[in-house]
Amino acid sequence: MTLSSPLRLLHIDSSARTGVSGRDRYGSHTRRLSQRFMTLWKEQRPLDSVTYRDVGVSAPTPVTEAWIAAAFTPQERRDDSQKAVLRESDDLTSELIAADLIVIGAPMYNFGVPAPLKAWIDNIVRVGLTFGFDRTRQGEPYWPMLPPGKTLIILTARGDYGYDDGGRLAGSNLVEAGLRVPLAYIGLTECETVAIEYDEFSDDRLSASISRAEAAVDSLVKRLVGS
Repeated sequence: MTLSSPLRLLHIDSSARTGVSGRDRYGSHTRRLSQRFMTLWKEQRPLDSVTYRDVGVSAPTPVTEAWIAAAFTPQERRDDSQKAVLRESDDLTSELIAADLIVIGAPMYNFGVPAPLKAWIDNIVRVGLTFGFDRTRQGEPYWPMLPPGKTLIILTARGDYGYDDGGRLAGSNLVEAGLRVPLAYIGLTECETVAIEYDEFSDDRLSASISRAEAAVDSLVKRLVGS
């Protein structure tokens, strides 16, 4: 990511919990981290613009048979009904293409991302827009189409602990893989992650994990802005 001025940020929250931990009872840890990141960022770079999507509150429409048929119909051949089916996806994809920095609050639900966030992913992985496909192409028939230079920030929270590389549950961490893999597929390969763990324990280990995660967010913003 090149820090030209101004940058365009896309901020996505996906927690079903609308409150913020530390402020609201049963509030979201990922909303806490994403708000902290965005507040610190805007303090350092007030001219940068932010597009906000709360898919946890307003979920994108899941992919349907009609959506698939429309997406794989060449743009010049789509009828009005197909254009209407893709309108929401077009808006979501345009936001992603325009963004320089993508900040996603992604809690772990049953080892993976929340369903609304998966619906967002399915809407922005678009043939002809964010990835190309040509079965006659020599070598790899698929290629990414996102403009280069974007950075992805994943801010996540987990009920258990040990999900990082080498941890006791590393193989069960489908949140980061569920974001990194499809987004790298379309060209978003630069990624940073900060996580809170021990949520289900609600003891000193959770408090310490929150403190470490907040310090990591502060350090990440400082490093990215300084770069």
